Amino acid sequence: MAMLPRVSVVIPTLNETSTIGSCLDHLAGQSVDEVIVADAGSPDGTAELANRAGARVVAAPRGRGVQQNRGASEASGDVLLFLHADCRLETGAIDVLKRFVARCPKVPGGCFRMRVDASEWAFRAIDAAAHLRAGVLGVPYGDQGMFVPRWAFDRVGGFPELPLMEDVFLMLRLRRLGRIALLPRSIQVSPRRWRNQGILAQSVRNWALTAGAAAGISTRTLARFYPVVR
Repeated sequence: MAMLPRVSVVIPTLNETSTIGSCLDHLAGQSVDEVIVADAGSPDGTAELANRAGARVVAAPRGRGVQQNRGASEASGDVLLFLHADCRLETGAIDVLKRFVARCPKVPGGCFRMRVDASEWAFRAIDAAAHLRAGVLGVPYGDQGMFVPRWAFDRVGGFPELPLMEDVFLMLRLRRLGRIALLPRSIQVSPRRWRNQGILAQSVRNWALTAGAAAGISTRTLARFYPVVR
């Protein structure tokens, strides 16, 4: 059997004291080889909390693309797993990821099956749409726990350092190298953005922004319509 790869988890943060502790606690019970928190100068103590929980904290300029590239540059793993602070991996997810990459070393990237952590039926429709987008189109969003083998990440030049949708554009680059995988483990996603903005409004906004980016509208312009939610 092939040797299992080492997995480095990279978490970009900005004012995430309400979520980072739980995120790191969930990772502690899995076979992660290292956790790097790329913090953008959070004034609320996020970095200190992450450090006390055992993560390696690195400073980075604000912006998920920049932060995740900074974290990746410090990582030593064979596989990079980019995780948002308000997401939780199902137990055993890292083991499944390691075995998959060992079996399929040429796959350039993938994600987990999203499940919004809320009971309303509308969220199950959002889950289903995310599965289709990731599994059929090969374009997961960042909150689905995107993983990229180091060789593929380096080949495409990492995340584009954009103000928005760096996750989509990374996956579009990776898709040219091969099919994007959807692993049979779930990742729980916080409903806070939908709760704050409204389920329908947030869903329509996501689709519209993706369509706008595909049509060539500047991500700097699109970012004006994507409010920060903490």
